[in-house]
Amino acid sequence: MSSVIKVEHISKRYRIGGPEKKYDTFAGQLMGMLKAPFQNYRELRNLRRFESEDDATTFWALRDVSFELQEGEVLGVIGHNGAGKSTLLKILSRITEPTDGEITIHGRVSSLLEVGTGFHPDLSGRDNIYMNGTILGMTKKEIDRKLEEIVEFSGISRHIDTPVKRYSSGMTVRLAFSVAAHLEPEILIIDEVLAVGDAEFQKKCLGKMKDVSGQGRTVLFVSHNMPAVQTLCTKALWLQKGQVREIGNTHTVATNYLRGFKDGLIGNSYQATAKKEGCYFEQITVTSTGGENFLMGDDMVFDFTVHADFALPNFQIGVKLFDQDNHLVTSFYNTDYGIQFDLKEGSNQFSFRTRGCNVLPGSYHLSFTAQYNYGQQLFEKVEDLVSIEYLTHDVSGAGIPLLKDRGMIWMALER
Repeated sequence: MSSVIKVEHISKRYRIGGPEKKYDTFAGQLMGMLKAPFQNYRELRNLRRFESEDDATTFWALRDVSFELQEGEVLGVIGHNGAGKSTLLKILSRITEPTDGEITIHGRVSSLLEVGTGFHPDLSGRDNIYMNGTILGMTKKEIDRKLEEIVEFSGISRHIDTPVKRYSSGMTVRLAFSVAAHLEPEILIIDEVLAVGDAEFQKKCLGKMKDVSGQGRTVLFVSHNMPAVQTLCTKALWLQKGQVREIGNTHTVATNYLRGFKDGLIGNSYQATAKKEGCYFEQITVTSTGGENFLMGDDMVFDFTVHADFALPNFQIGVKLFDQDNHLVTSFYNTDYGIQFDLKEGSNQFSFRTRGCNVLPGSYHLSFTAQYNYGQQLFEKVEDLVSIEYLTHDVSGAGIPLLKDRGMIWMALER
């Protein structure tokens, strides 16, 4: 196999913006207006000029990243938010240049970094297929040949001649992904596309990505969805704080990533790192009624802080529990049990608890969704960022602590 992508010691450094200087007097404001053009010129000139390696006004998004990708390989890039995944893909897509290092790429590259980029709301879905396809590198002949297939895959054929501004967000996402999924480059770069759309369409997207990878194309795939990464990818790259933590076999790297909470990387809580628009989790905490440790049979207590820019009745929070091999143990929504949450504008506090949790000892991780009507409107996913360790425990009182090799679920027996 020939080397398609070779990344050698690339680094990317950005300058951090500071607070805007404010003046309390009219004279100060006037002086600031006079100085502004000179200050703006100086700041623009210094964007790529750094005084030292440890300049406090700069941030290293990537630091000394190296790897090689062969023809036909599918690389999954994983890591926490802010680890440098999207920066890496933008460099490989030639959207931005690295500060240091070299990249060698052989073949045509197509990038799917933000689904829906290039759509015009006043044009019909059909017109947007041609415009978006052209932006993504397809010729008119290619689009003509694939038009029916694109429309059929999107599932919105009835509305294909309707202006996109009248589409729901889900319909727009379906059409945008359908266009991008029918590209035929030698190298395909995909960032978080499976985090959008309803569950049915996500499954359809995953199937399409399998087809693409099965055609011998080289693919880079960024996702927090560990089962998807393990299904699609032949190898995985784990980024941590802009550096390569591990690269190799997908299952091994993904398992080590999910077990990372033992090294203080992941814990039983999640905290949003920045404000977002719409509706999102500000904080999630998972605790046990057994105290500091999670013991079999104890209740699990979930506390959520959800921020919203709007009010919504009957808001849903979904929870999925996976074992260390990414097998789904159980999933549930608050509405499954008649628990109603009404979302108000601003910050909201919600909580619920399980009535016992009879999982056997081992490592588990949790994913959460903020949504409405069972995924018809999905606001946010927090995947694989909250992990817990259930400890060996004499739950039956028989003096025999259960071991980790008994499966996943503990069942009480009676005679």
